[in-house]
Amino acid sequence: MTRPDQLVEMVPATLDTRKRWVRVTGERAGGFIEFDFAIGEPELIVEMILSPEAFAEFCAQNQVELLPPREPDSGADEPSDWDWRLADATQTRFKQ
Repeated sequence: MTRPDQLVEMVPATLDTRKRWVRVTGERAGGFIEFDFAIGEPELIVEMILSPEAFAEFCAQNQVELLPPREPDSGADEPSDWDWRLADATQTRFKQ
């Protein structure tokens, strides 16, 4: 491993882990709620599914801020390779 000529100054990211967000993305059979959950940055999410009771408790315990539903992309005819969700995998045929 070689050393760079100049050292790069490492600056820690400002990530406030006290801030938490939820965006409801759908509902499944039995009333289960699909949602995105983020800590510190609303763009970095995990997809989750909970019963309505568990969802309400989860939101209360995490003191989340509810985000509005995502706007559908209207600019591109084809979604990019990065524009997908794990929940979409059940309806997608992957290239082989």
